[in-house]
Amino acid sequence: MKIGTVRNLCLAFCLTAIPMAAFSQIGIGISVRIAPPALPVYVQPPCPTPGYLWTPGYWAYGPNGYYWVRGVWIAPPEPGLLWTPGYWGFADGAYLWHAGYWGPHVGFYGGVHYGFGYTGVGFYGGRWEGGIFRYNTAVVRVNTTVNHNTYVDRTVINRTVINNRASFNGPGGMSARPTAQDRTAMSERHYQPTSRQLSFRDGAARNARDGFGHRNQVNSRQGDQQQRISQGVHSGQLTPGETRNVENRDASINREARRDREANGGSLTPQERHQINQRQNNVSRSIYDDKHNANNDRTAAERNDRSARSEKQQAKRTEGRDRPQR
Repeated sequence: MKIGTVRNLCLAFCLTAIPMAAFSQIGIGISVRIAPPALPVYVQPPCPTPGYLWTPGYWAYGPNGYYWVRGVWIAPPEPGLLWTPGYWGFADGAYLWHAGYWGPHVGFYGGVHYGFGYTGVGFYGGRWEGGIFRYNTAVVRVNTTVNHNTYVDRTVINRTVINNRASFNGPGGMSARPTAQDRTAMSERHYQPTSRQLSFRDGAARNARDGFGHRNQVNSRQGDQQQRISQGVHSGQLTPGETRNVENRDASINREARRDREANGGSLTPQERHQINQRQNNVSRSIYDDKHNANNDRTAAERNDRSARSEKQQAKRTEGRDRPQR
């Protein structure tokens, strides 16, 4: 679905012409009528070198819909700066993208639980001390054999939002509002994403087509299934154990696709796409079976009786639509 394409292209052109000092004036970007998928489960790679900061993955939007921009360790524009992730917020009937930025403090990012120190409010993955960044290894991965600027603070783990992978702020998602501290951070001088961050985003946009002229079926399929998992969690149709099982399997498929793409110059072979699609079909069936078994509450069970047929038809349509082309 293409919504506001001309306005978005104009906005993208304008952003490239705005100097860094004026970046604090930039707020809302792309406007979309459909909600972004739930945040996928993935494993954080270890920090490659001291001084790099983690910027979490997020859903971006392009001509073919939402696509995933993976998280990456990035050198900040200058020491002392922290990254405030971007987020989708619902307003006036649409989901609006609020761009991320660098600044002296972490500001408001919609209450989205990006993980790895981003609990929805603030950042607990590390802190600057005398021009040196120290990492909280309770929530971020660091190779401690080469990086000794670390500490352990496990109290942040209690701030984790269990079973809520909503990637937006608004009805059906996160309901957080900016605190006084958030508003102070929002009024500070901001720095735009670095050229390396923009390069990762642009690369993800290019890979949103799978190298064969088709829509990126793997990413689209993952987004569909994450939405079904999130709905099952909120409705009570998926138990915590069932949720962990299907999310871990989904994360394994994502890792397999990433490794295959890296080995093939950014694309998947037809055989690899076929194998991954088969695995996704198996997860799709497991989601359906888990949502319609006896392991849920009475209200969910009553909903199951009404919705089982429609969801089964939806799953079959998705499998047929995403079947690899020969």
